[in-house]
Order: sequence, then structure tokens, then C-alpha cells
Amino acid sequence: MTEYGRGYGSEPWHPEDPLYGEQGASRGQAQQPPWDGQQAARYPQQHAGPYAEQQYNGGWDGTQGGQLPYDPYDPYGQQPPVDPYSGTSPDYYATPDAYPPPQPQHLQQAHQQQMQQQQQQYQQAPHPQQQSPQYPQQPEPQPHYGDGGGPGDDWRAEPEPREPEPEHAFFAGGGDDDHDDDPRETRRADRERRGKKNGGKKTKRRSGTACLVVALVFAGAVGAVGYFGYDFFMAHFGSAPDYDGEGSGEVQVDIPDGSTLAEMGQILQREGVIKSPGAFTEAAGENQQAKSMQPGTYTLRKQMSGAAAIDLMLDPKSRNGLTIREGLRAADVYKLIDKKLHLKSGTTKGVAKSDVKSLGLPSWADDSPKIKDPLEGFLYPSTYSVGGKVKPAAVLKQMVARANQVYTQYDLEGKARTLKLDSPMQLLTVASLTQAEGKYKHDFVKVARVVYNRLKPNNTETYGLLDFDSTVNYAKSQSTLDTGSVDNLRNFNDPYNTYKFKGLPPGPIGNPGAVALKSAIAPAKGNWYYFVSINPEKTLFAETNEEHERNRRIYEKEQEKNK
Repeated sequence: MTEYGRGYGSEPWHPEDPLYGEQGASRGQAQQPPWDGQQAARYPQQHAGPYAEQQYNGGWDGTQGGQLPYDPYDPYGQQPPVDPYSGTSPDYYATPDAYPPPQPQHLQQAHQQQMQQQQQQYQQAPHPQQQSPQYPQQPEPQPHYGDGGGPGDDWRAEPEPREPEPEHAFFAGGGDDDHDDDPRETRRADRERRGKKNGGKKTKRRSGTACLVVALVFAGAVGAVGYFGYDFFMAHFGSAPDYDGEGSGEVQVDIPDGSTLAEMGQILQREGVIKSPGAFTEAAGENQQAKSMQPGTYTLRKQMSGAAAIDLMLDPKSRNGLTIREGLRAADVYKLIDKKLHLKSGTTKGVAKSDVKSLGLPSWADDSPKIKDPLEGFLYPSTYSVGGKVKPAAVLKQMVARANQVYTQYDLEGKARTLKLDSPMQLLTVASLTQAEGKYKHDFVKVARVVYNRLKPNNTETYGLLDFDSTVNYAKSQSTLDTGSVDNLRNFNDPYNTYKFKGLPPGPIGNPGAVALKSAIAPAKGNWYYFVSINPEKTLFAETNEEHERNRRIYEKEQEKNK
């Protein structure tokens, strides 16, 4: 069956074809007679389709003398003419130049509106910077409907093309096995491969390097977490590394003053005595006597267990330290050093006088000829290392260095200006007097106040004289409670005799400790000029001489009871 405007084959009939009309002829067939009424009667209903209103070349309704349109499958229709050169009848409907099937006017208008909307959407849509090569836009195939006019009769309908999905940058520049459904992308990839022969390999190499770097970073992170996790676990939950046994050999270890147990453990580890500070602190926690360990020089052994090191340090035989008590005079310190180092008596005293400038005294130290001993007040009370073959000068340097450290910490220079003293040396002298006159430390702040009150110019009790027996004893290099009568003392011509000379002595009369220093820097408030200690728990302070005489009688009664 042949419908008007459509045949069974893939070649559509088009009424505007130049071969339409009387020129039509079949391929290799004789021409048919012209249109007559009989043939028109064979197709009474085929011209009532959607194209009945259009007028074609010459018409075909019989009244205008038209011809039957050409149908290659209709044996009664007109056939295309024979080519005079080739002798064949060309088929103009199976070539790329074939005309598209005609459409009604209302479908053409709808198609034009659809094309305009698609063009506007394309212009408004964002486009990446790198666009694919542009190609001439081919006309989309138009839908052709049969007599039924429905979409099911569209015999040339094709699926709409899909836009290719964007390729991830990590996988860009793939190998030869990659395929792309879009011919434009394929041609672009071919041009890139022809332009850069090794482009894909470089991209692969970069991708492989990135993966290797990521893998190394990840492995390093895992290793670091494992290492620090193990260290944290061992530090908090595991036992500290430790040696076994009593160790061997001999080593001298110096423990500075004020060192904590943890600091002691670090020093012992550095000297090779113990394996870790944790082993030392764990052993100290299990030994109640470890809290009594003092700074100084110890003779220990190499590679000892923490417990063995604690036991040896608690043994008095292992200590080689020299302890200087508070208030001790410089002459007595020299004697202790000679005895500890097994030196001839007077050796250290000679070194102190000859090497005084090399021992590290502060710039404000007074070297006046009136000073009995330049090192007085600078041999700070503490425990010092004197083990091995140490020299006296080295021991003295340790003491002076310790004094400089403490005096800088207390800011003696600034505090002296606050107290309206002439120099830090005077503040150090007040501290030494407090240390020597005060019998008990809890009374030091009041004793320091008595010193400052007696130094006042308007003092009408002692008239600017300190009247301290301790200064007389220092001048005479003695230690006694009975220094003689006041009249005899006032005849003693020595700059350290505070019964004769007003104000402070030329320098310190001993080496004060921390409590005496703090008391001299911040004395108590009061108007006391006198004091006398009755017993260790009680010291009587007085503002006048009469009150002080009553306190003295109380003191004498207490002494008679103790006899």
C-alpha cells in the first residue's frame, strides 16, 4: 500500500522536487500515460491529508492538468527521467541532498520558537574557559507525522544528544584505552596527543608522584602517632627504663643547691649513673628517707639502678660536699676548706687574699682598706662540691657565684636605694648584723628594725651608736658573751667597734642567710631600740632604756633558773 506523501522505503517524497510532474519516470520503466480521470479515481482519499491546502507546480487536481506525484514503489505513478549521459534514472531522494519532508505552517512556527528558546538558554548558561571546538550546527531532523497526525507515526525520530560529563582533573590525560562517545572530544584528544607526544605520560607521572607523596605523608603520620603514642603510654603507664645491679666504676656527681628529685635524676642520667630520671624518681617515691637528701658532691658508680643510687646517696660516706652554715665568718670558712681538702692550715686564706680579684666579686663590693676581709659576706651559706682534686680557688668561686646569684635575685642594689642606704654593701652589712645579733629567726624582722632605728640621726636612746657586742667580737676575732664594760669598749680603737664609732661598720661581719637578707630588706614596723632573748620562744623588745633594764632583770632570773 502506498500512502500519499510517504512510501515504504527510507526516501521521502517531496512535492517541491524539480523532477515532479510530467518529467517523472521510473528506473528502467516506460513512461506512464498522462493523468486521467481513471487514475484519479484510484486515489480518491489520498489528497485529504495535511498537505491538501498547498499548491504545487501546476497542481494535480485534474482541473489544472496536474500529474500524479512520483512514488518509486507505485507502478502507476510517474517515474523520474532518464539521465542522457549515464542512461540511468537518478534517485534524488536517497542522497544527502534529499529534501526534508514538508511540515504544516503551525508546526514550523512551533519548531522555530523551540530553536529560539534553546539558543537563549545556551547564551545564558555559564561556559567554562576552555571550550570544545565549535562545529557548524546541523539542522535537527524534523518530526514527520502520517495521516494520523500523532507522534507515534514519526519514522525519523532520534534520541536527543547528551552533553559529555566533565572529566575529573585527577584523571585528565588518560591512556590510549580511553574512549569518548562525543566525536568532538575524541578529535580534540587526538590533536592534543599529536601536539604533545609525551603529554599523557607526564600527566600519569605527575599523578603517580602525587599518590606516592600522599602515601609517604600518610605513612609518616602513622609512624609519628605510633611513636609518640608508645612514648606517652610508657611515660604514664609503663615502667621507666632502668639498669640492674649496683653498677661499677666511680664518678663524682655535683647536686646544686635547691635541686628537686626530678632535677637530681636528670643530672644522674647525664653523668651515666642511672638509665632514666623516671627510674630515680620511682625509687625515691618508694624510699621515705629520699626526701632528706641534700645537695652536694656524691661519689657514685656508673650504670646503677635507681634504687641503688638512692641508697648510696643516703650513705654519709658517699657525700663529698662542704656545708657552710648561716652567719659563719670568712676566716672560719677558710679553715673548713683546708680541712676538707686536706691542706695546710692557712692555705685557703692565702689564696683568698692573693686571688681576690679573680674570684668574681660584684662591682659594688667595697675594697676599702678598712674592710677586714674582702670576701666577707660573699661566701654564701650552702653546700658545695669539694670532691676529687678540686682547688681552693674553685671552691671559693662557687661560693661567690652563689652569692651573686642570690643577691641579684633579691635586687640588693634597688632595695638599698629604697631604704636610703649608700650602697648594697651597707644593706648586706645590716643583714649580717641581723644574723649575728638575732638569736632566733622568727625575731629577725624586729632585730633588723632595731638596727635601722639606732641608725637614725634623731636617735636619743643610743645617739647613733649601734652598741653591738657582735661587732667587737668580729674586730677581736673572738666569740664571747662578755666583751667587757662599756667604758673599756669605748676605748677600743677599731672601725668595727660600734660602741665608739657611729653608724654601720665598714662591712659585713659574717655571711648572712636568706632569712636575714629578707629581714634586712623588709623589716617590721616599730620603735624598738633594745631587745633581749629570754628563751628560744621569747624575745623582749623595748623602746626606752628603762624598759630595757626591766627586761634585763627578767633575763638574769631566767639564767639563774637554768643553772
